[in-house]
Amino acid sequence: MSAYDDLMAFQQTTEALGQVAGRLGWDQETMMPREAAPQRAEEMAAMESVLHARRTDARVGSWLNEIDDTTLDEVGQAQMRLIRRSYTRTIKVPADLAAEIAKVTSRAQGQWAQARADEDVAAFLPVLEEVVGLKRQEGQALANGGDVYDAMVDDYEPDMTALDLGAMFDAMRPRLVALRAAVLEAEAPQAVSGEFPPDKQMKLTRKLAKTFGYDMSKGRVDKAVHPFSSGSGHDVRITTRTSDDDPFNCFYSTIHEVGHGCYEQNIDDAYLLTPMGCGVSMGVHESQSRIYENQLGRSRAFTGWLFNEMTEVFGDFGIPDAEAFYGTVNRVHDGYIRTEADEVQYNLHIMLRFDLERALMAGDLAADDLEAAWNDRFLADFGYAVDKPSNGCLQDVHWSVGLFGYFPTYSLGNVYAGCLNEALRKSVPNLDGQLALGDTEAATGWLKDNLQQFGGLRNPRDTILHASDLEPSPEPLLAYLEEKFSQLYGL
Repeated sequence: MSAYDDLMAFQQTTEALGQVAGRLGWDQETMMPREAAPQRAEEMAAMESVLHARRTDARVGSWLNEIDDTTLDEVGQAQMRLIRRSYTRTIKVPADLAAEIAKVTSRAQGQWAQARADEDVAAFLPVLEEVVGLKRQEGQALANGGDVYDAMVDDYEPDMTALDLGAMFDAMRPRLVALRAAVLEAEAPQAVSGEFPPDKQMKLTRKLAKTFGYDMSKGRVDKAVHPFSSGSGHDVRITTRTSDDDPFNCFYSTIHEVGHGCYEQNIDDAYLLTPMGCGVSMGVHESQSRIYENQLGRSRAFTGWLFNEMTEVFGDFGIPDAEAFYGTVNRVHDGYIRTEADEVQYNLHIMLRFDLERALMAGDLAADDLEAAWNDRFLADFGYAVDKPSNGCLQDVHWSVGLFGYFPTYSLGNVYAGCLNEALRKSVPNLDGQLALGDTEAATGWLKDNLQQFGGLRNPRDTILHASDLEPSPEPLLAYLEEKFSQLYGL
């Protein structure tokens, strides 16, 4: 066998073990008995030790040195790019540090969930301080004298920097704030109210998953404290959550996670259990979840279909017709929870987290001061005070599991989705007619053909450029938001 064949055979086993580790994480958040948490932390640490050893194996370095990338085709060169990147990053992180991070973040996730349920920030702060300290060490090792936060962002969005993200946010913030101000001065659509039994929500949410192309023979839908997607290829799991008085929490969390899940399910099978066999970055991943959730799922056409479905399941739930329902679904409203935020304000929630986690990683903000810093910033940005920790700094799972640098990719995904939506609408001019029938196949098929099937073939920016023929820019997203909400609110 050639060095390339040897490397790819070795890599396949590493990728398979990575999937097993991911399944342990999925189980922890969905089905694991509560008292199993300490044992699971040890299991996760053991698995991370095995994976770290494989990813830094000296043979990988030897094979990479032996392979001449110019002799490979486009797919082979992409595989080498991804393996080199992983190897170069992983060898910078000591094995004992990687294992300790896996162990502590597994334990921290459970402690966060309990602290959130108990509205007890103090119970979470000691383990958060541990996580922050460990992740800062990891970031310093990866940065090798450079910016620690840049090194962490690069883990989720290759070649992206805090400077670039800050410039993007600076371009977006004034227009978002101006749009929010104008909308909040107008008459608001009716809010949803009433009781929506969780079993009926789950029945409809599974139908929504299938409507957007999620293959239940290769996936499943479960409930978790915080919705997420896990896995790739032929085993992709998604979760959602229910609220008795807010069915949109369930339905749009599901559609969002289905966007992630379909991306993974639709990657070419030829790339299964290779570095190319998963989404190329979290920004691109979020572009799929956000376009499914918002530009498709919250469109006037699709909400007309969803109104009829909800009426069939729940009976008369107080919204008189499909047009009023479209306003209800897209209602701009005060709220604390990022995942429940309307499209106008969502990115403002991300900007808050971006600044706070940069300060945590730089050592400018101590974990003990996080709650006060969050509450002060939220009041300044949104104009009302956080009422309880689960609506404030305890609402998201990300920091408990060490995902520093992840949050800005949500907004980056919105920016990418704006570009993709503009291209999709040009390519499928009768899209709304299909969505009004609950038929998403043209839209999801276009995304599969132009983006999802390629997995990690191209870098993130080129992935969006190839699919949309547009250089990534906030302009399409901002234009979409201004047009949509100006029409909806009569501005």
